[in-house]
Amino acid sequence: MPTIVARHKVGNFDTWLKGHQDRVNIFAPAISSFKTFQDTDDPNSVVLVIEVTDIEKLGAIINDPANAHLKASHTVIDPITMSMPVDI
Repeated sequence: MPTIVARHKVGNFDTWLKGHQDRVNIFAPAISSFKTFQDTDDPNSVVLVIEVTDIEKLGAIINDPANAHLKASHTVIDPITMSMPVDI
């Protein structure tokens, strides 16, 4: 199970934060958990550290046009940058 980091901007942090349960519900088929962070120098920049169970499914959920209304209501601003771990 990889741990990934996802970063994106939001239009309004408080509005986005209120959508936490929506994120728990929509991503449940592809992840086991996630932690939420807010940048210290930009309150509208958020980071999620995600424990992924199915990376393809996660990508499909994020890119599914049927979920665009949630991104809009949570004030998510594209792009969403996802970073994978690097084995050294």
